[in-house]
Amino acid sequence: MEQEGQRSKTLWVAVIGAGPAGYYTAEALTSGDADVRVDIIDRLPTPFGLIRAGVAPDHQSIKNVARRYEATNQRDDVRFVGNLSLGRDITLAELRELYDAVVLATGAAKDRPLGIEGEDLTGVIGSGPFVGWYNSHPDFRNLDPDLRIAAVAVIGNGNVAVDVARILAKTADEMAQSDLAQHAAEEIHSSTIRDIYILGRRGPLEAAFTPKELGELNNLDNCVALVDPAQMPEESIDSELKGAAKKNFIALRAMTKNKPDDKNVRLHIKFYRRPMAIIGEDCVCGIRLEETTVEDGKCVGTGRSEVLPVGLVVPCIGYRSSPLEDVPYNENWGVFKNDEGLITDGLYCVGWCRRGPTGTIGTNKPDGVGIAAKILDEVKPSGKAGRDGLDTIVAERGLQIVTFQDWKKIEAAEIAAAHDGAPRSKLTDIEEMVSIAET
Repeated sequence: MEQEGQRSKTLWVAVIGAGPAGYYTAEALTSGDADVRVDIIDRLPTPFGLIRAGVAPDHQSIKNVARRYEATNQRDDVRFVGNLSLGRDITLAELRELYDAVVLATGAAKDRPLGIEGEDLTGVIGSGPFVGWYNSHPDFRNLDPDLRIAAVAVIGNGNVAVDVARILAKTADEMAQSDLAQHAAEEIHSSTIRDIYILGRRGPLEAAFTPKELGELNNLDNCVALVDPAQMPEESIDSELKGAAKKNFIALRAMTKNKPDDKNVRLHIKFYRRPMAIIGEDCVCGIRLEETTVEDGKCVGTGRSEVLPVGLVVPCIGYRSSPLEDVPYNENWGVFKNDEGLITDGLYCVGWCRRGPTGTIGTNKPDGVGIAAKILDEVKPSGKAGRDGLDTIVAERGLQIVTFQDWKKIEAAEIAAAHDGAPRSKLTDIEEMVSIAET
């Protein structure tokens, strides 16, 4: 237990959410000379947030950033507290009583609604649950989408849409060295899908793909990427493009030269198409699209429409943070109301729940650094109980928390269970993970 004299000199900070934003904040808080101790609290027994459950399973190199967070966890002044759920196990008010500052790093896990007729039909699955399903997130292990269909519509012109389409299109051999969930692999690799549509309201100039992800679509073993050349601007515009936009156009123009019968599965990237309604009685059987144009930067409908026969619709149009009791929330933006990360005295937010789902993993670093500097400038140690107080509550309530050392046992079990070149076989049952952690 902390001595009273030492406790009065220590700044105690609780970070809610063990994803990139939370870890960058913890790292920045403890990198200087100040006496700061941080508990990173997460409702799951596994750390790293979207690194584990959001990054595509075939993008293992991106997941390597977790090594940096592991180094943060090796510090005595940082502790991972997994399997502790805000609201279920402990309240925000209790945490604010225990810690000098509390940082919400809860991300943005809720899908933005399409706002069209039929989106409540069986066969409409938001990208959050769908990505979580194939990434072994415990919340979605039993999602069980029906992939015994001929076609799927993926709505959105960003990297999440590309990820979903690519995972559905890749063969078992292409995914062998990934950590694709076994339950998802069985369904995907036995599916009858032959047409995958990526649909965007705007044109190729406005698309938010990054070149690497887009380029991968033109190098799939059993799937051909198709772009209608009529939807591309005149080639004279290419000389005006720079950076990522130029690389994207090189990839898209290459796709215009592909033929539908080049491979068994077809991936259609269709621009200027706005979803108007999802068709079906009990389950999805099609999606009605309106042709659009872009005028003065605005997406405008032309009145012309078409229906695509599809059996699955996966909207990838962005995310919203989940509201928390007693925390002011901006309904329009889907984030917590804040002033440069400050919600109210001693309560802060960082990452997607602060600014919305924008940027890359690395974007969270300057965000975390900025919030850490703000806390160190504004908050002084007040002699609060901090970690000792949390441990007392955990003991009194008989809660089973998972530390980082416990997590390493879970990770070891996943690595040991890997097969066919996969880096790990991720566990999806929380009770099983907690049981392994206790051994």
